[in-house]
Amino acid sequence: METGNLTRNILIGMVAGIVIGSLVHVAPLSAENVISIYLIDGLFDVVGDVFVISLKLLVVPLVFVSLACGASSLGASASMGRIAGKTIALYLVTTALAISLALSVAVMVGPGEGIDLGEQTEFVAKERPSLKETIVNIFPSNPIAAMAEANMLQVIVFAILVGVALTRCGPAGERARDMLNDWNEVIMQMVIMLMKVAPYGVFCLLVALFANMGFGAILDLAKYFFTVAGVLVLHFLITYGFLIRFLAGLNPVRFYQRMGPVMAYAFSTSSSNATMPVTLDTVKRRVGVQNEVASFTVPLGATINMDGTAIMQGVATVFIAQAFNIDISITGYLMVVLAATLASIGTAGVPGVGLITLALILDQVGLPVEGIALIIGVDRLLDMMRTAVNVTGDGTVATIVARSEGKFDRTIFDGEVSELDVPENEVQAETETSTHER
Repeated sequence: METGNLTRNILIGMVAGIVIGSLVHVAPLSAENVISIYLIDGLFDVVGDVFVISLKLLVVPLVFVSLACGASSLGASASMGRIAGKTIALYLVTTALAISLALSVAVMVGPGEGIDLGEQTEFVAKERPSLKETIVNIFPSNPIAAMAEANMLQVIVFAILVGVALTRCGPAGERARDMLNDWNEVIMQMVIMLMKVAPYGVFCLLVALFANMGFGAILDLAKYFFTVAGVLVLHFLITYGFLIRFLAGLNPVRFYQRMGPVMAYAFSTSSSNATMPVTLDTVKRRVGVQNEVASFTVPLGATINMDGTAIMQGVATVFIAQAFNIDISITGYLMVVLAATLASIGTAGVPGVGLITLALILDQVGLPVEGIALIIGVDRLLDMMRTAVNVTGDGTVATIVARSEGKFDRTIFDGEVSELDVPENEVQAETETSTHER
């Protein structure tokens, strides 16, 4: 299956799922209707859930094995520190830009002006850990438990330690690294197998979602919905396009084309973590980022890079402030920028987590947390869109860091490479001959 065909089939599955699901939603179906029971809540829901579970199945082994291999290649050299510093700095900068853009557009549009709140439903947010707890929790006391609980920051730290230790173990380290490289190829083959059935999984996910929700919820909060969607598009095109063009020296249009399957996966799953295997495979095989960089930047991005979520939080803050007629002033908006940027660190890349961090931000600027109840109705659909932006940001930062470190294969980016037909060892052979040509 060629790359173009895969992207096309995923898009067809997305559109077909949205259309069929929306038609089922507006159809006069009773609870006992066979379509509703056996197809929507049965077959489509089951297939969609199994597809997402299969993606999550690969996340922990892929991150551990790939990152340990990458860290063992870099060793304890200064390049590891440079890559980590550049990656974290870029993620924080893009998040700050995202929230600033969201606040600016929302203030101009005024999505919450003239809203009749009516009777509200109380929203109870989960309590976030303190900054001290967040920092301490990065380091695992039990790596097996961290893997079992999919605590990605702890898995990343343990994998880096293993990779660095491999470089100090002589022949034993070489044997262990060869075994990890073999496992890396096995896991990547599992990713390829899953990608071949992706269009069907995406179709089933979206049929089940839109059959239950439809587009009616959007109409009730159209101004808020389209403000968030508009800022997501602006950040996607302008911020990432500018960074790819001027920091990486690459064609943004071609970059977006290369990232197409990742965006489709992210849109359908609403989870950066679930999409991580596809993101990692794509930035290596289609974009040209070498494994040493990709295996660090992508898993870290799925954990701390929440540009799309930050955009939602910025617009939602303005929306709730206007809906409750509360003026939070310039100081309040600056606090939102700082809180949203810091809140992205350690936030899990799972569906709906943005509402939890939004509660923290609202509390920081003195807005009622109950206001979150206003936007819950459309958050699931917006979550799909902002996750697509999040994973594109992961690919953007990975590409910029790889270019700056000379660990980028321009021939892969410019060429016609099939992600399903090129073996991993061939990709590694190509990337070893990477050049700096622009």
